Amino acid sequence: QVQLVESGGGLVQPGGSLRLSCAASGVALENVNVAWFRQAPGKEREGVSAISKRDGGTYYNGPVKGRFLISRDNAKNTVTLQMISLKAEDAAVYYCATRVSDLWPTPWEESEYDYWGQGTQVTVGS
Repeated sequence: QVQLVESGGGLVQPGGSLRLSCAASGVALENVNVAWFRQAPGKEREGVSAISKRDGGTYYNGPVKGRFLISRDNAKNTVTLQMISLKAEDAAVYYCATRVSDLWPTPWEESEYDYWGQGTQVTVGS
């Protein structure tokens, strides 16, 4: 049984940083494509970043480019999302998800994802 558990969320001031982690059991994350999504109150869930199983290639949605970095640690079976220069609009519940199908050309297509974590809250404010 596949389980994904996110951690690392919390309260951070604007301009601050957070490091989110997605830990997996029942699946080796190096063998699947992994993405981070987020959902803010009153908004639809959106893709944030993804990492490819094939070559480790990464994808970033427009608003987070240059500020977020996704990486995978095969030994720990985790995928991490390093977030810097956080803004109020980054506040959301962040989810990790896995899919077997290729990320390209639809990395943010939620129906392609097989497993989801329960989410971790990121709050940006003073």
